[in-house]
Amino acid sequence: MKRIPIVPVPMEKAAGAAKHLLNWGEFFSNIFPGLAFELEQSEFKFEPREWVAIALFTALFYFSILFTGLFVVLIAVKVELTKMILISLGASSILAMVGFVYVIFYPKLYVNRKVNQLEKNLPYALHHLLIEVRSGVPLFNALVSISQSRYGILSEEMKKAVDDISTGKSEIAALEMMARKNPSLYFRRVMWQIVNSLKSGADIGNTIKQIVDSLSEEQRVAIKKYGSQLNPMTLMYMIFAVIFPTLGITFLLILSSFVGIGVDLNLVLIGIIIFLLLFQFMIIGLIKSKRPVGV
Repeated sequence: MKRIPIVPVPMEKAAGAAKHLLNWGEFFSNIFPGLAFELEQSEFKFEPREWVAIALFTALFYFSILFTGLFVVLIAVKVELTKMILISLGASSILAMVGFVYVIFYPKLYVNRKVNQLEKNLPYALHHLLIEVRSGVPLFNALVSISQSRYGILSEEMKKAVDDISTGKSEIAALEMMARKNPSLYFRRVMWQIVNSLKSGADIGNTIKQIVDSLSEEQRVAIKKYGSQLNPMTLMYMIFAVIFPTLGITFLLILSSFVGIGVDLNLVLIGIIIFLLLFQFMIIGLIKSKRPVGV
């Protein structure tokens, strides 16, 4: 069973400990109507109420640990009782809320990560499949070759289809099942095109070649779009990370010399450094989020 980093114990034990919270899980699960679908796509074998109960257990665990730890520390430093309770409650509540939200949205994060990793390797796997099929290798053997290659999650998905075919299911039925369960739109589209070719008896090699050409063209368009988006982000970076800090310091120095206002240059520099760190972290995240898959 998949392990969630923030859950303090293995998922089996967490599910067992969360059984006492199933009623609350049933109540709060109505707030997240898409949770059942996300759990199905991420292949977590839990009902929505069980998953919410695990999130509540995680929140209560971190709340109790942090509250107890902070309370002991604040007692040791002899903080006033009212402040002690407020600080402990505030910090523990924030951590508990973060833990709860992270567990609730983890299936969606997992699915998005899975889609990105799968689509990143999809063009290479299709080239592999095209070469195998054009060389006269049967489709099943080509799928076995991909499942045994290093295409990450895509190889794992192919292995499921290969196992289904090995147990007697037809290639069309196995590929249809894989397409229905997969969260990637590109992957589903590719599988449906291959399935339609198998049903119609068309040349599977030509179909895969058309798919590869189509994906390559879409990737080129995405790269051009990404390049056009980088220009305004670069300009924004130059303005806020280079021009504004330089001109801002110069303006403050000139203003203080004329008006006679005392400016603590050390505090100004510290503030600028903190701003630059946060701004650059934001820019890096923005550029990374806009980057096309597979580039």
